[in-house]
Formats: sequence, C-alpha cells, structure tokens
Amino acid sequence: MKKAVLMIFLFIGVVQLAQSQIQGGIKAGINYNSDSFSDVKNDVVFDNAKSKTGFHAGAWLRINLPVTDLYLRPELVYTQLSNEVSYKYNSTSTAQATTYDFQKIDIPVLVGYKFLKVAHVFGGPSFQYILDSDFDIEELKQVNSDGFSVGVQFGAGIELGKLGLDVRWERALSDTEATFADSNFENVNFDTRVNQIILGLSYRF
Repeated sequence: MKKAVLMIFLFIGVVQLAQSQIQGGIKAGINYNSDSFSDVKNDVVFDNAKSKTGFHAGAWLRINLPVTDLYLRPELVYTQLSNEVSYKYNSTSTAQATTYDFQKIDIPVLVGYKFLKVAHVFGGPSFQYILDSDFDIEELKQVNSDGFSVGVQFGAGIELGKLGLDVRWERALSDTEATFADSNFENVNFDTRVNQIILGLSYRF
C-alpha cells in the first residue's frame, strides 16, 4: 500500500515537472524584407528594388533545459513576403513596376537564455521551405523556386505574463534559386535569399 501511494505521488511529481519544463503558444507579426534579389542572369535588369512589409503567423514550443537558464524553442511559422521591383527586358527598354510575392514555411530551432526574469536572447538555424512565388505582371510567369533553404536567426525579447514581444534578424545561408519564363527569355535565374527584420508578438497558453 505504501509503495502504491509512493508511486502515485512520484508519477504526479514527474507530470508536474514535465508540464513546468514545456510551454507553448501562438505568435504573429510583421516582416521587413530587403536585399532579396541578386545574381540575375541573362541581362534581365531588376532595378530600384523596394522592400515591402510582410507578415507571419504560427506556433511555438519552449523547452526549459534543466539546471540552466537556457531553453530550446522550435517554431512552425507561415510567412508571406513581398518586394517591389522595376523590370526591364533589356538596358534600353522602359521599366515596368512589379511586385514579387512569395510564401514559405519557416522552422526555426532556437536556443535562448533568460535573464532579469522578463528578458531573453536567442539564436539558431531556421529551415525554410518555399510554398509559392509569383510576379504580378503577365509578362513574367511560370516562376519556379527552390523549395528548401537554410538560414539563421538572432534576436531578443521580453515576456510580461503570457504576452511576449521580440525582434529578430534573419539571413539565409544557402542560395534560393528561382527561375521565370517570359516571351523574350528562357531560364532566367535569380537568387531570392531572404534578409529581414522580424517583429513578433506571442501568447503563451
């Protein structure tokens, strides 16, 4: 009987410890994207690129590592980004304004450090999969992008109760090759690796 009671209390303690070590929630925010066009091939000119604000939304887990103030934070995030660019068929043609939109799934795996009870800093790799991409003018179509790339994120934030606010910088480490076709060119390639500032608001369950 005593052993049974002891096992019950031990089980309750393990469950409570696990619950205290793992937390989760949802997040959303805005993304400021820049420097996302480079290595454009075949004399196609993207000129006067302007960054536009995008957004993200997703879920996260935070796993507190025992005996330290460190934690592991994996996330699953949907992100939509845009760039406004001027496209020219060649160096003498008239430029046409267009927007390049793309959507991706981000899976950051971050290691963080908590201090001053409400503040934290973090960093780690971000695995990215591009779902779709497209220009908004008819002349540029059939855009194909590499699906998978790897980046890195660094940031800092605060957490007040169940609400959290953080700002982070993300940079792609691997090339993200994209190709489009139009009436004048075939296999026009460019690199769309992401360089962005991310402002996020999170809620902890």
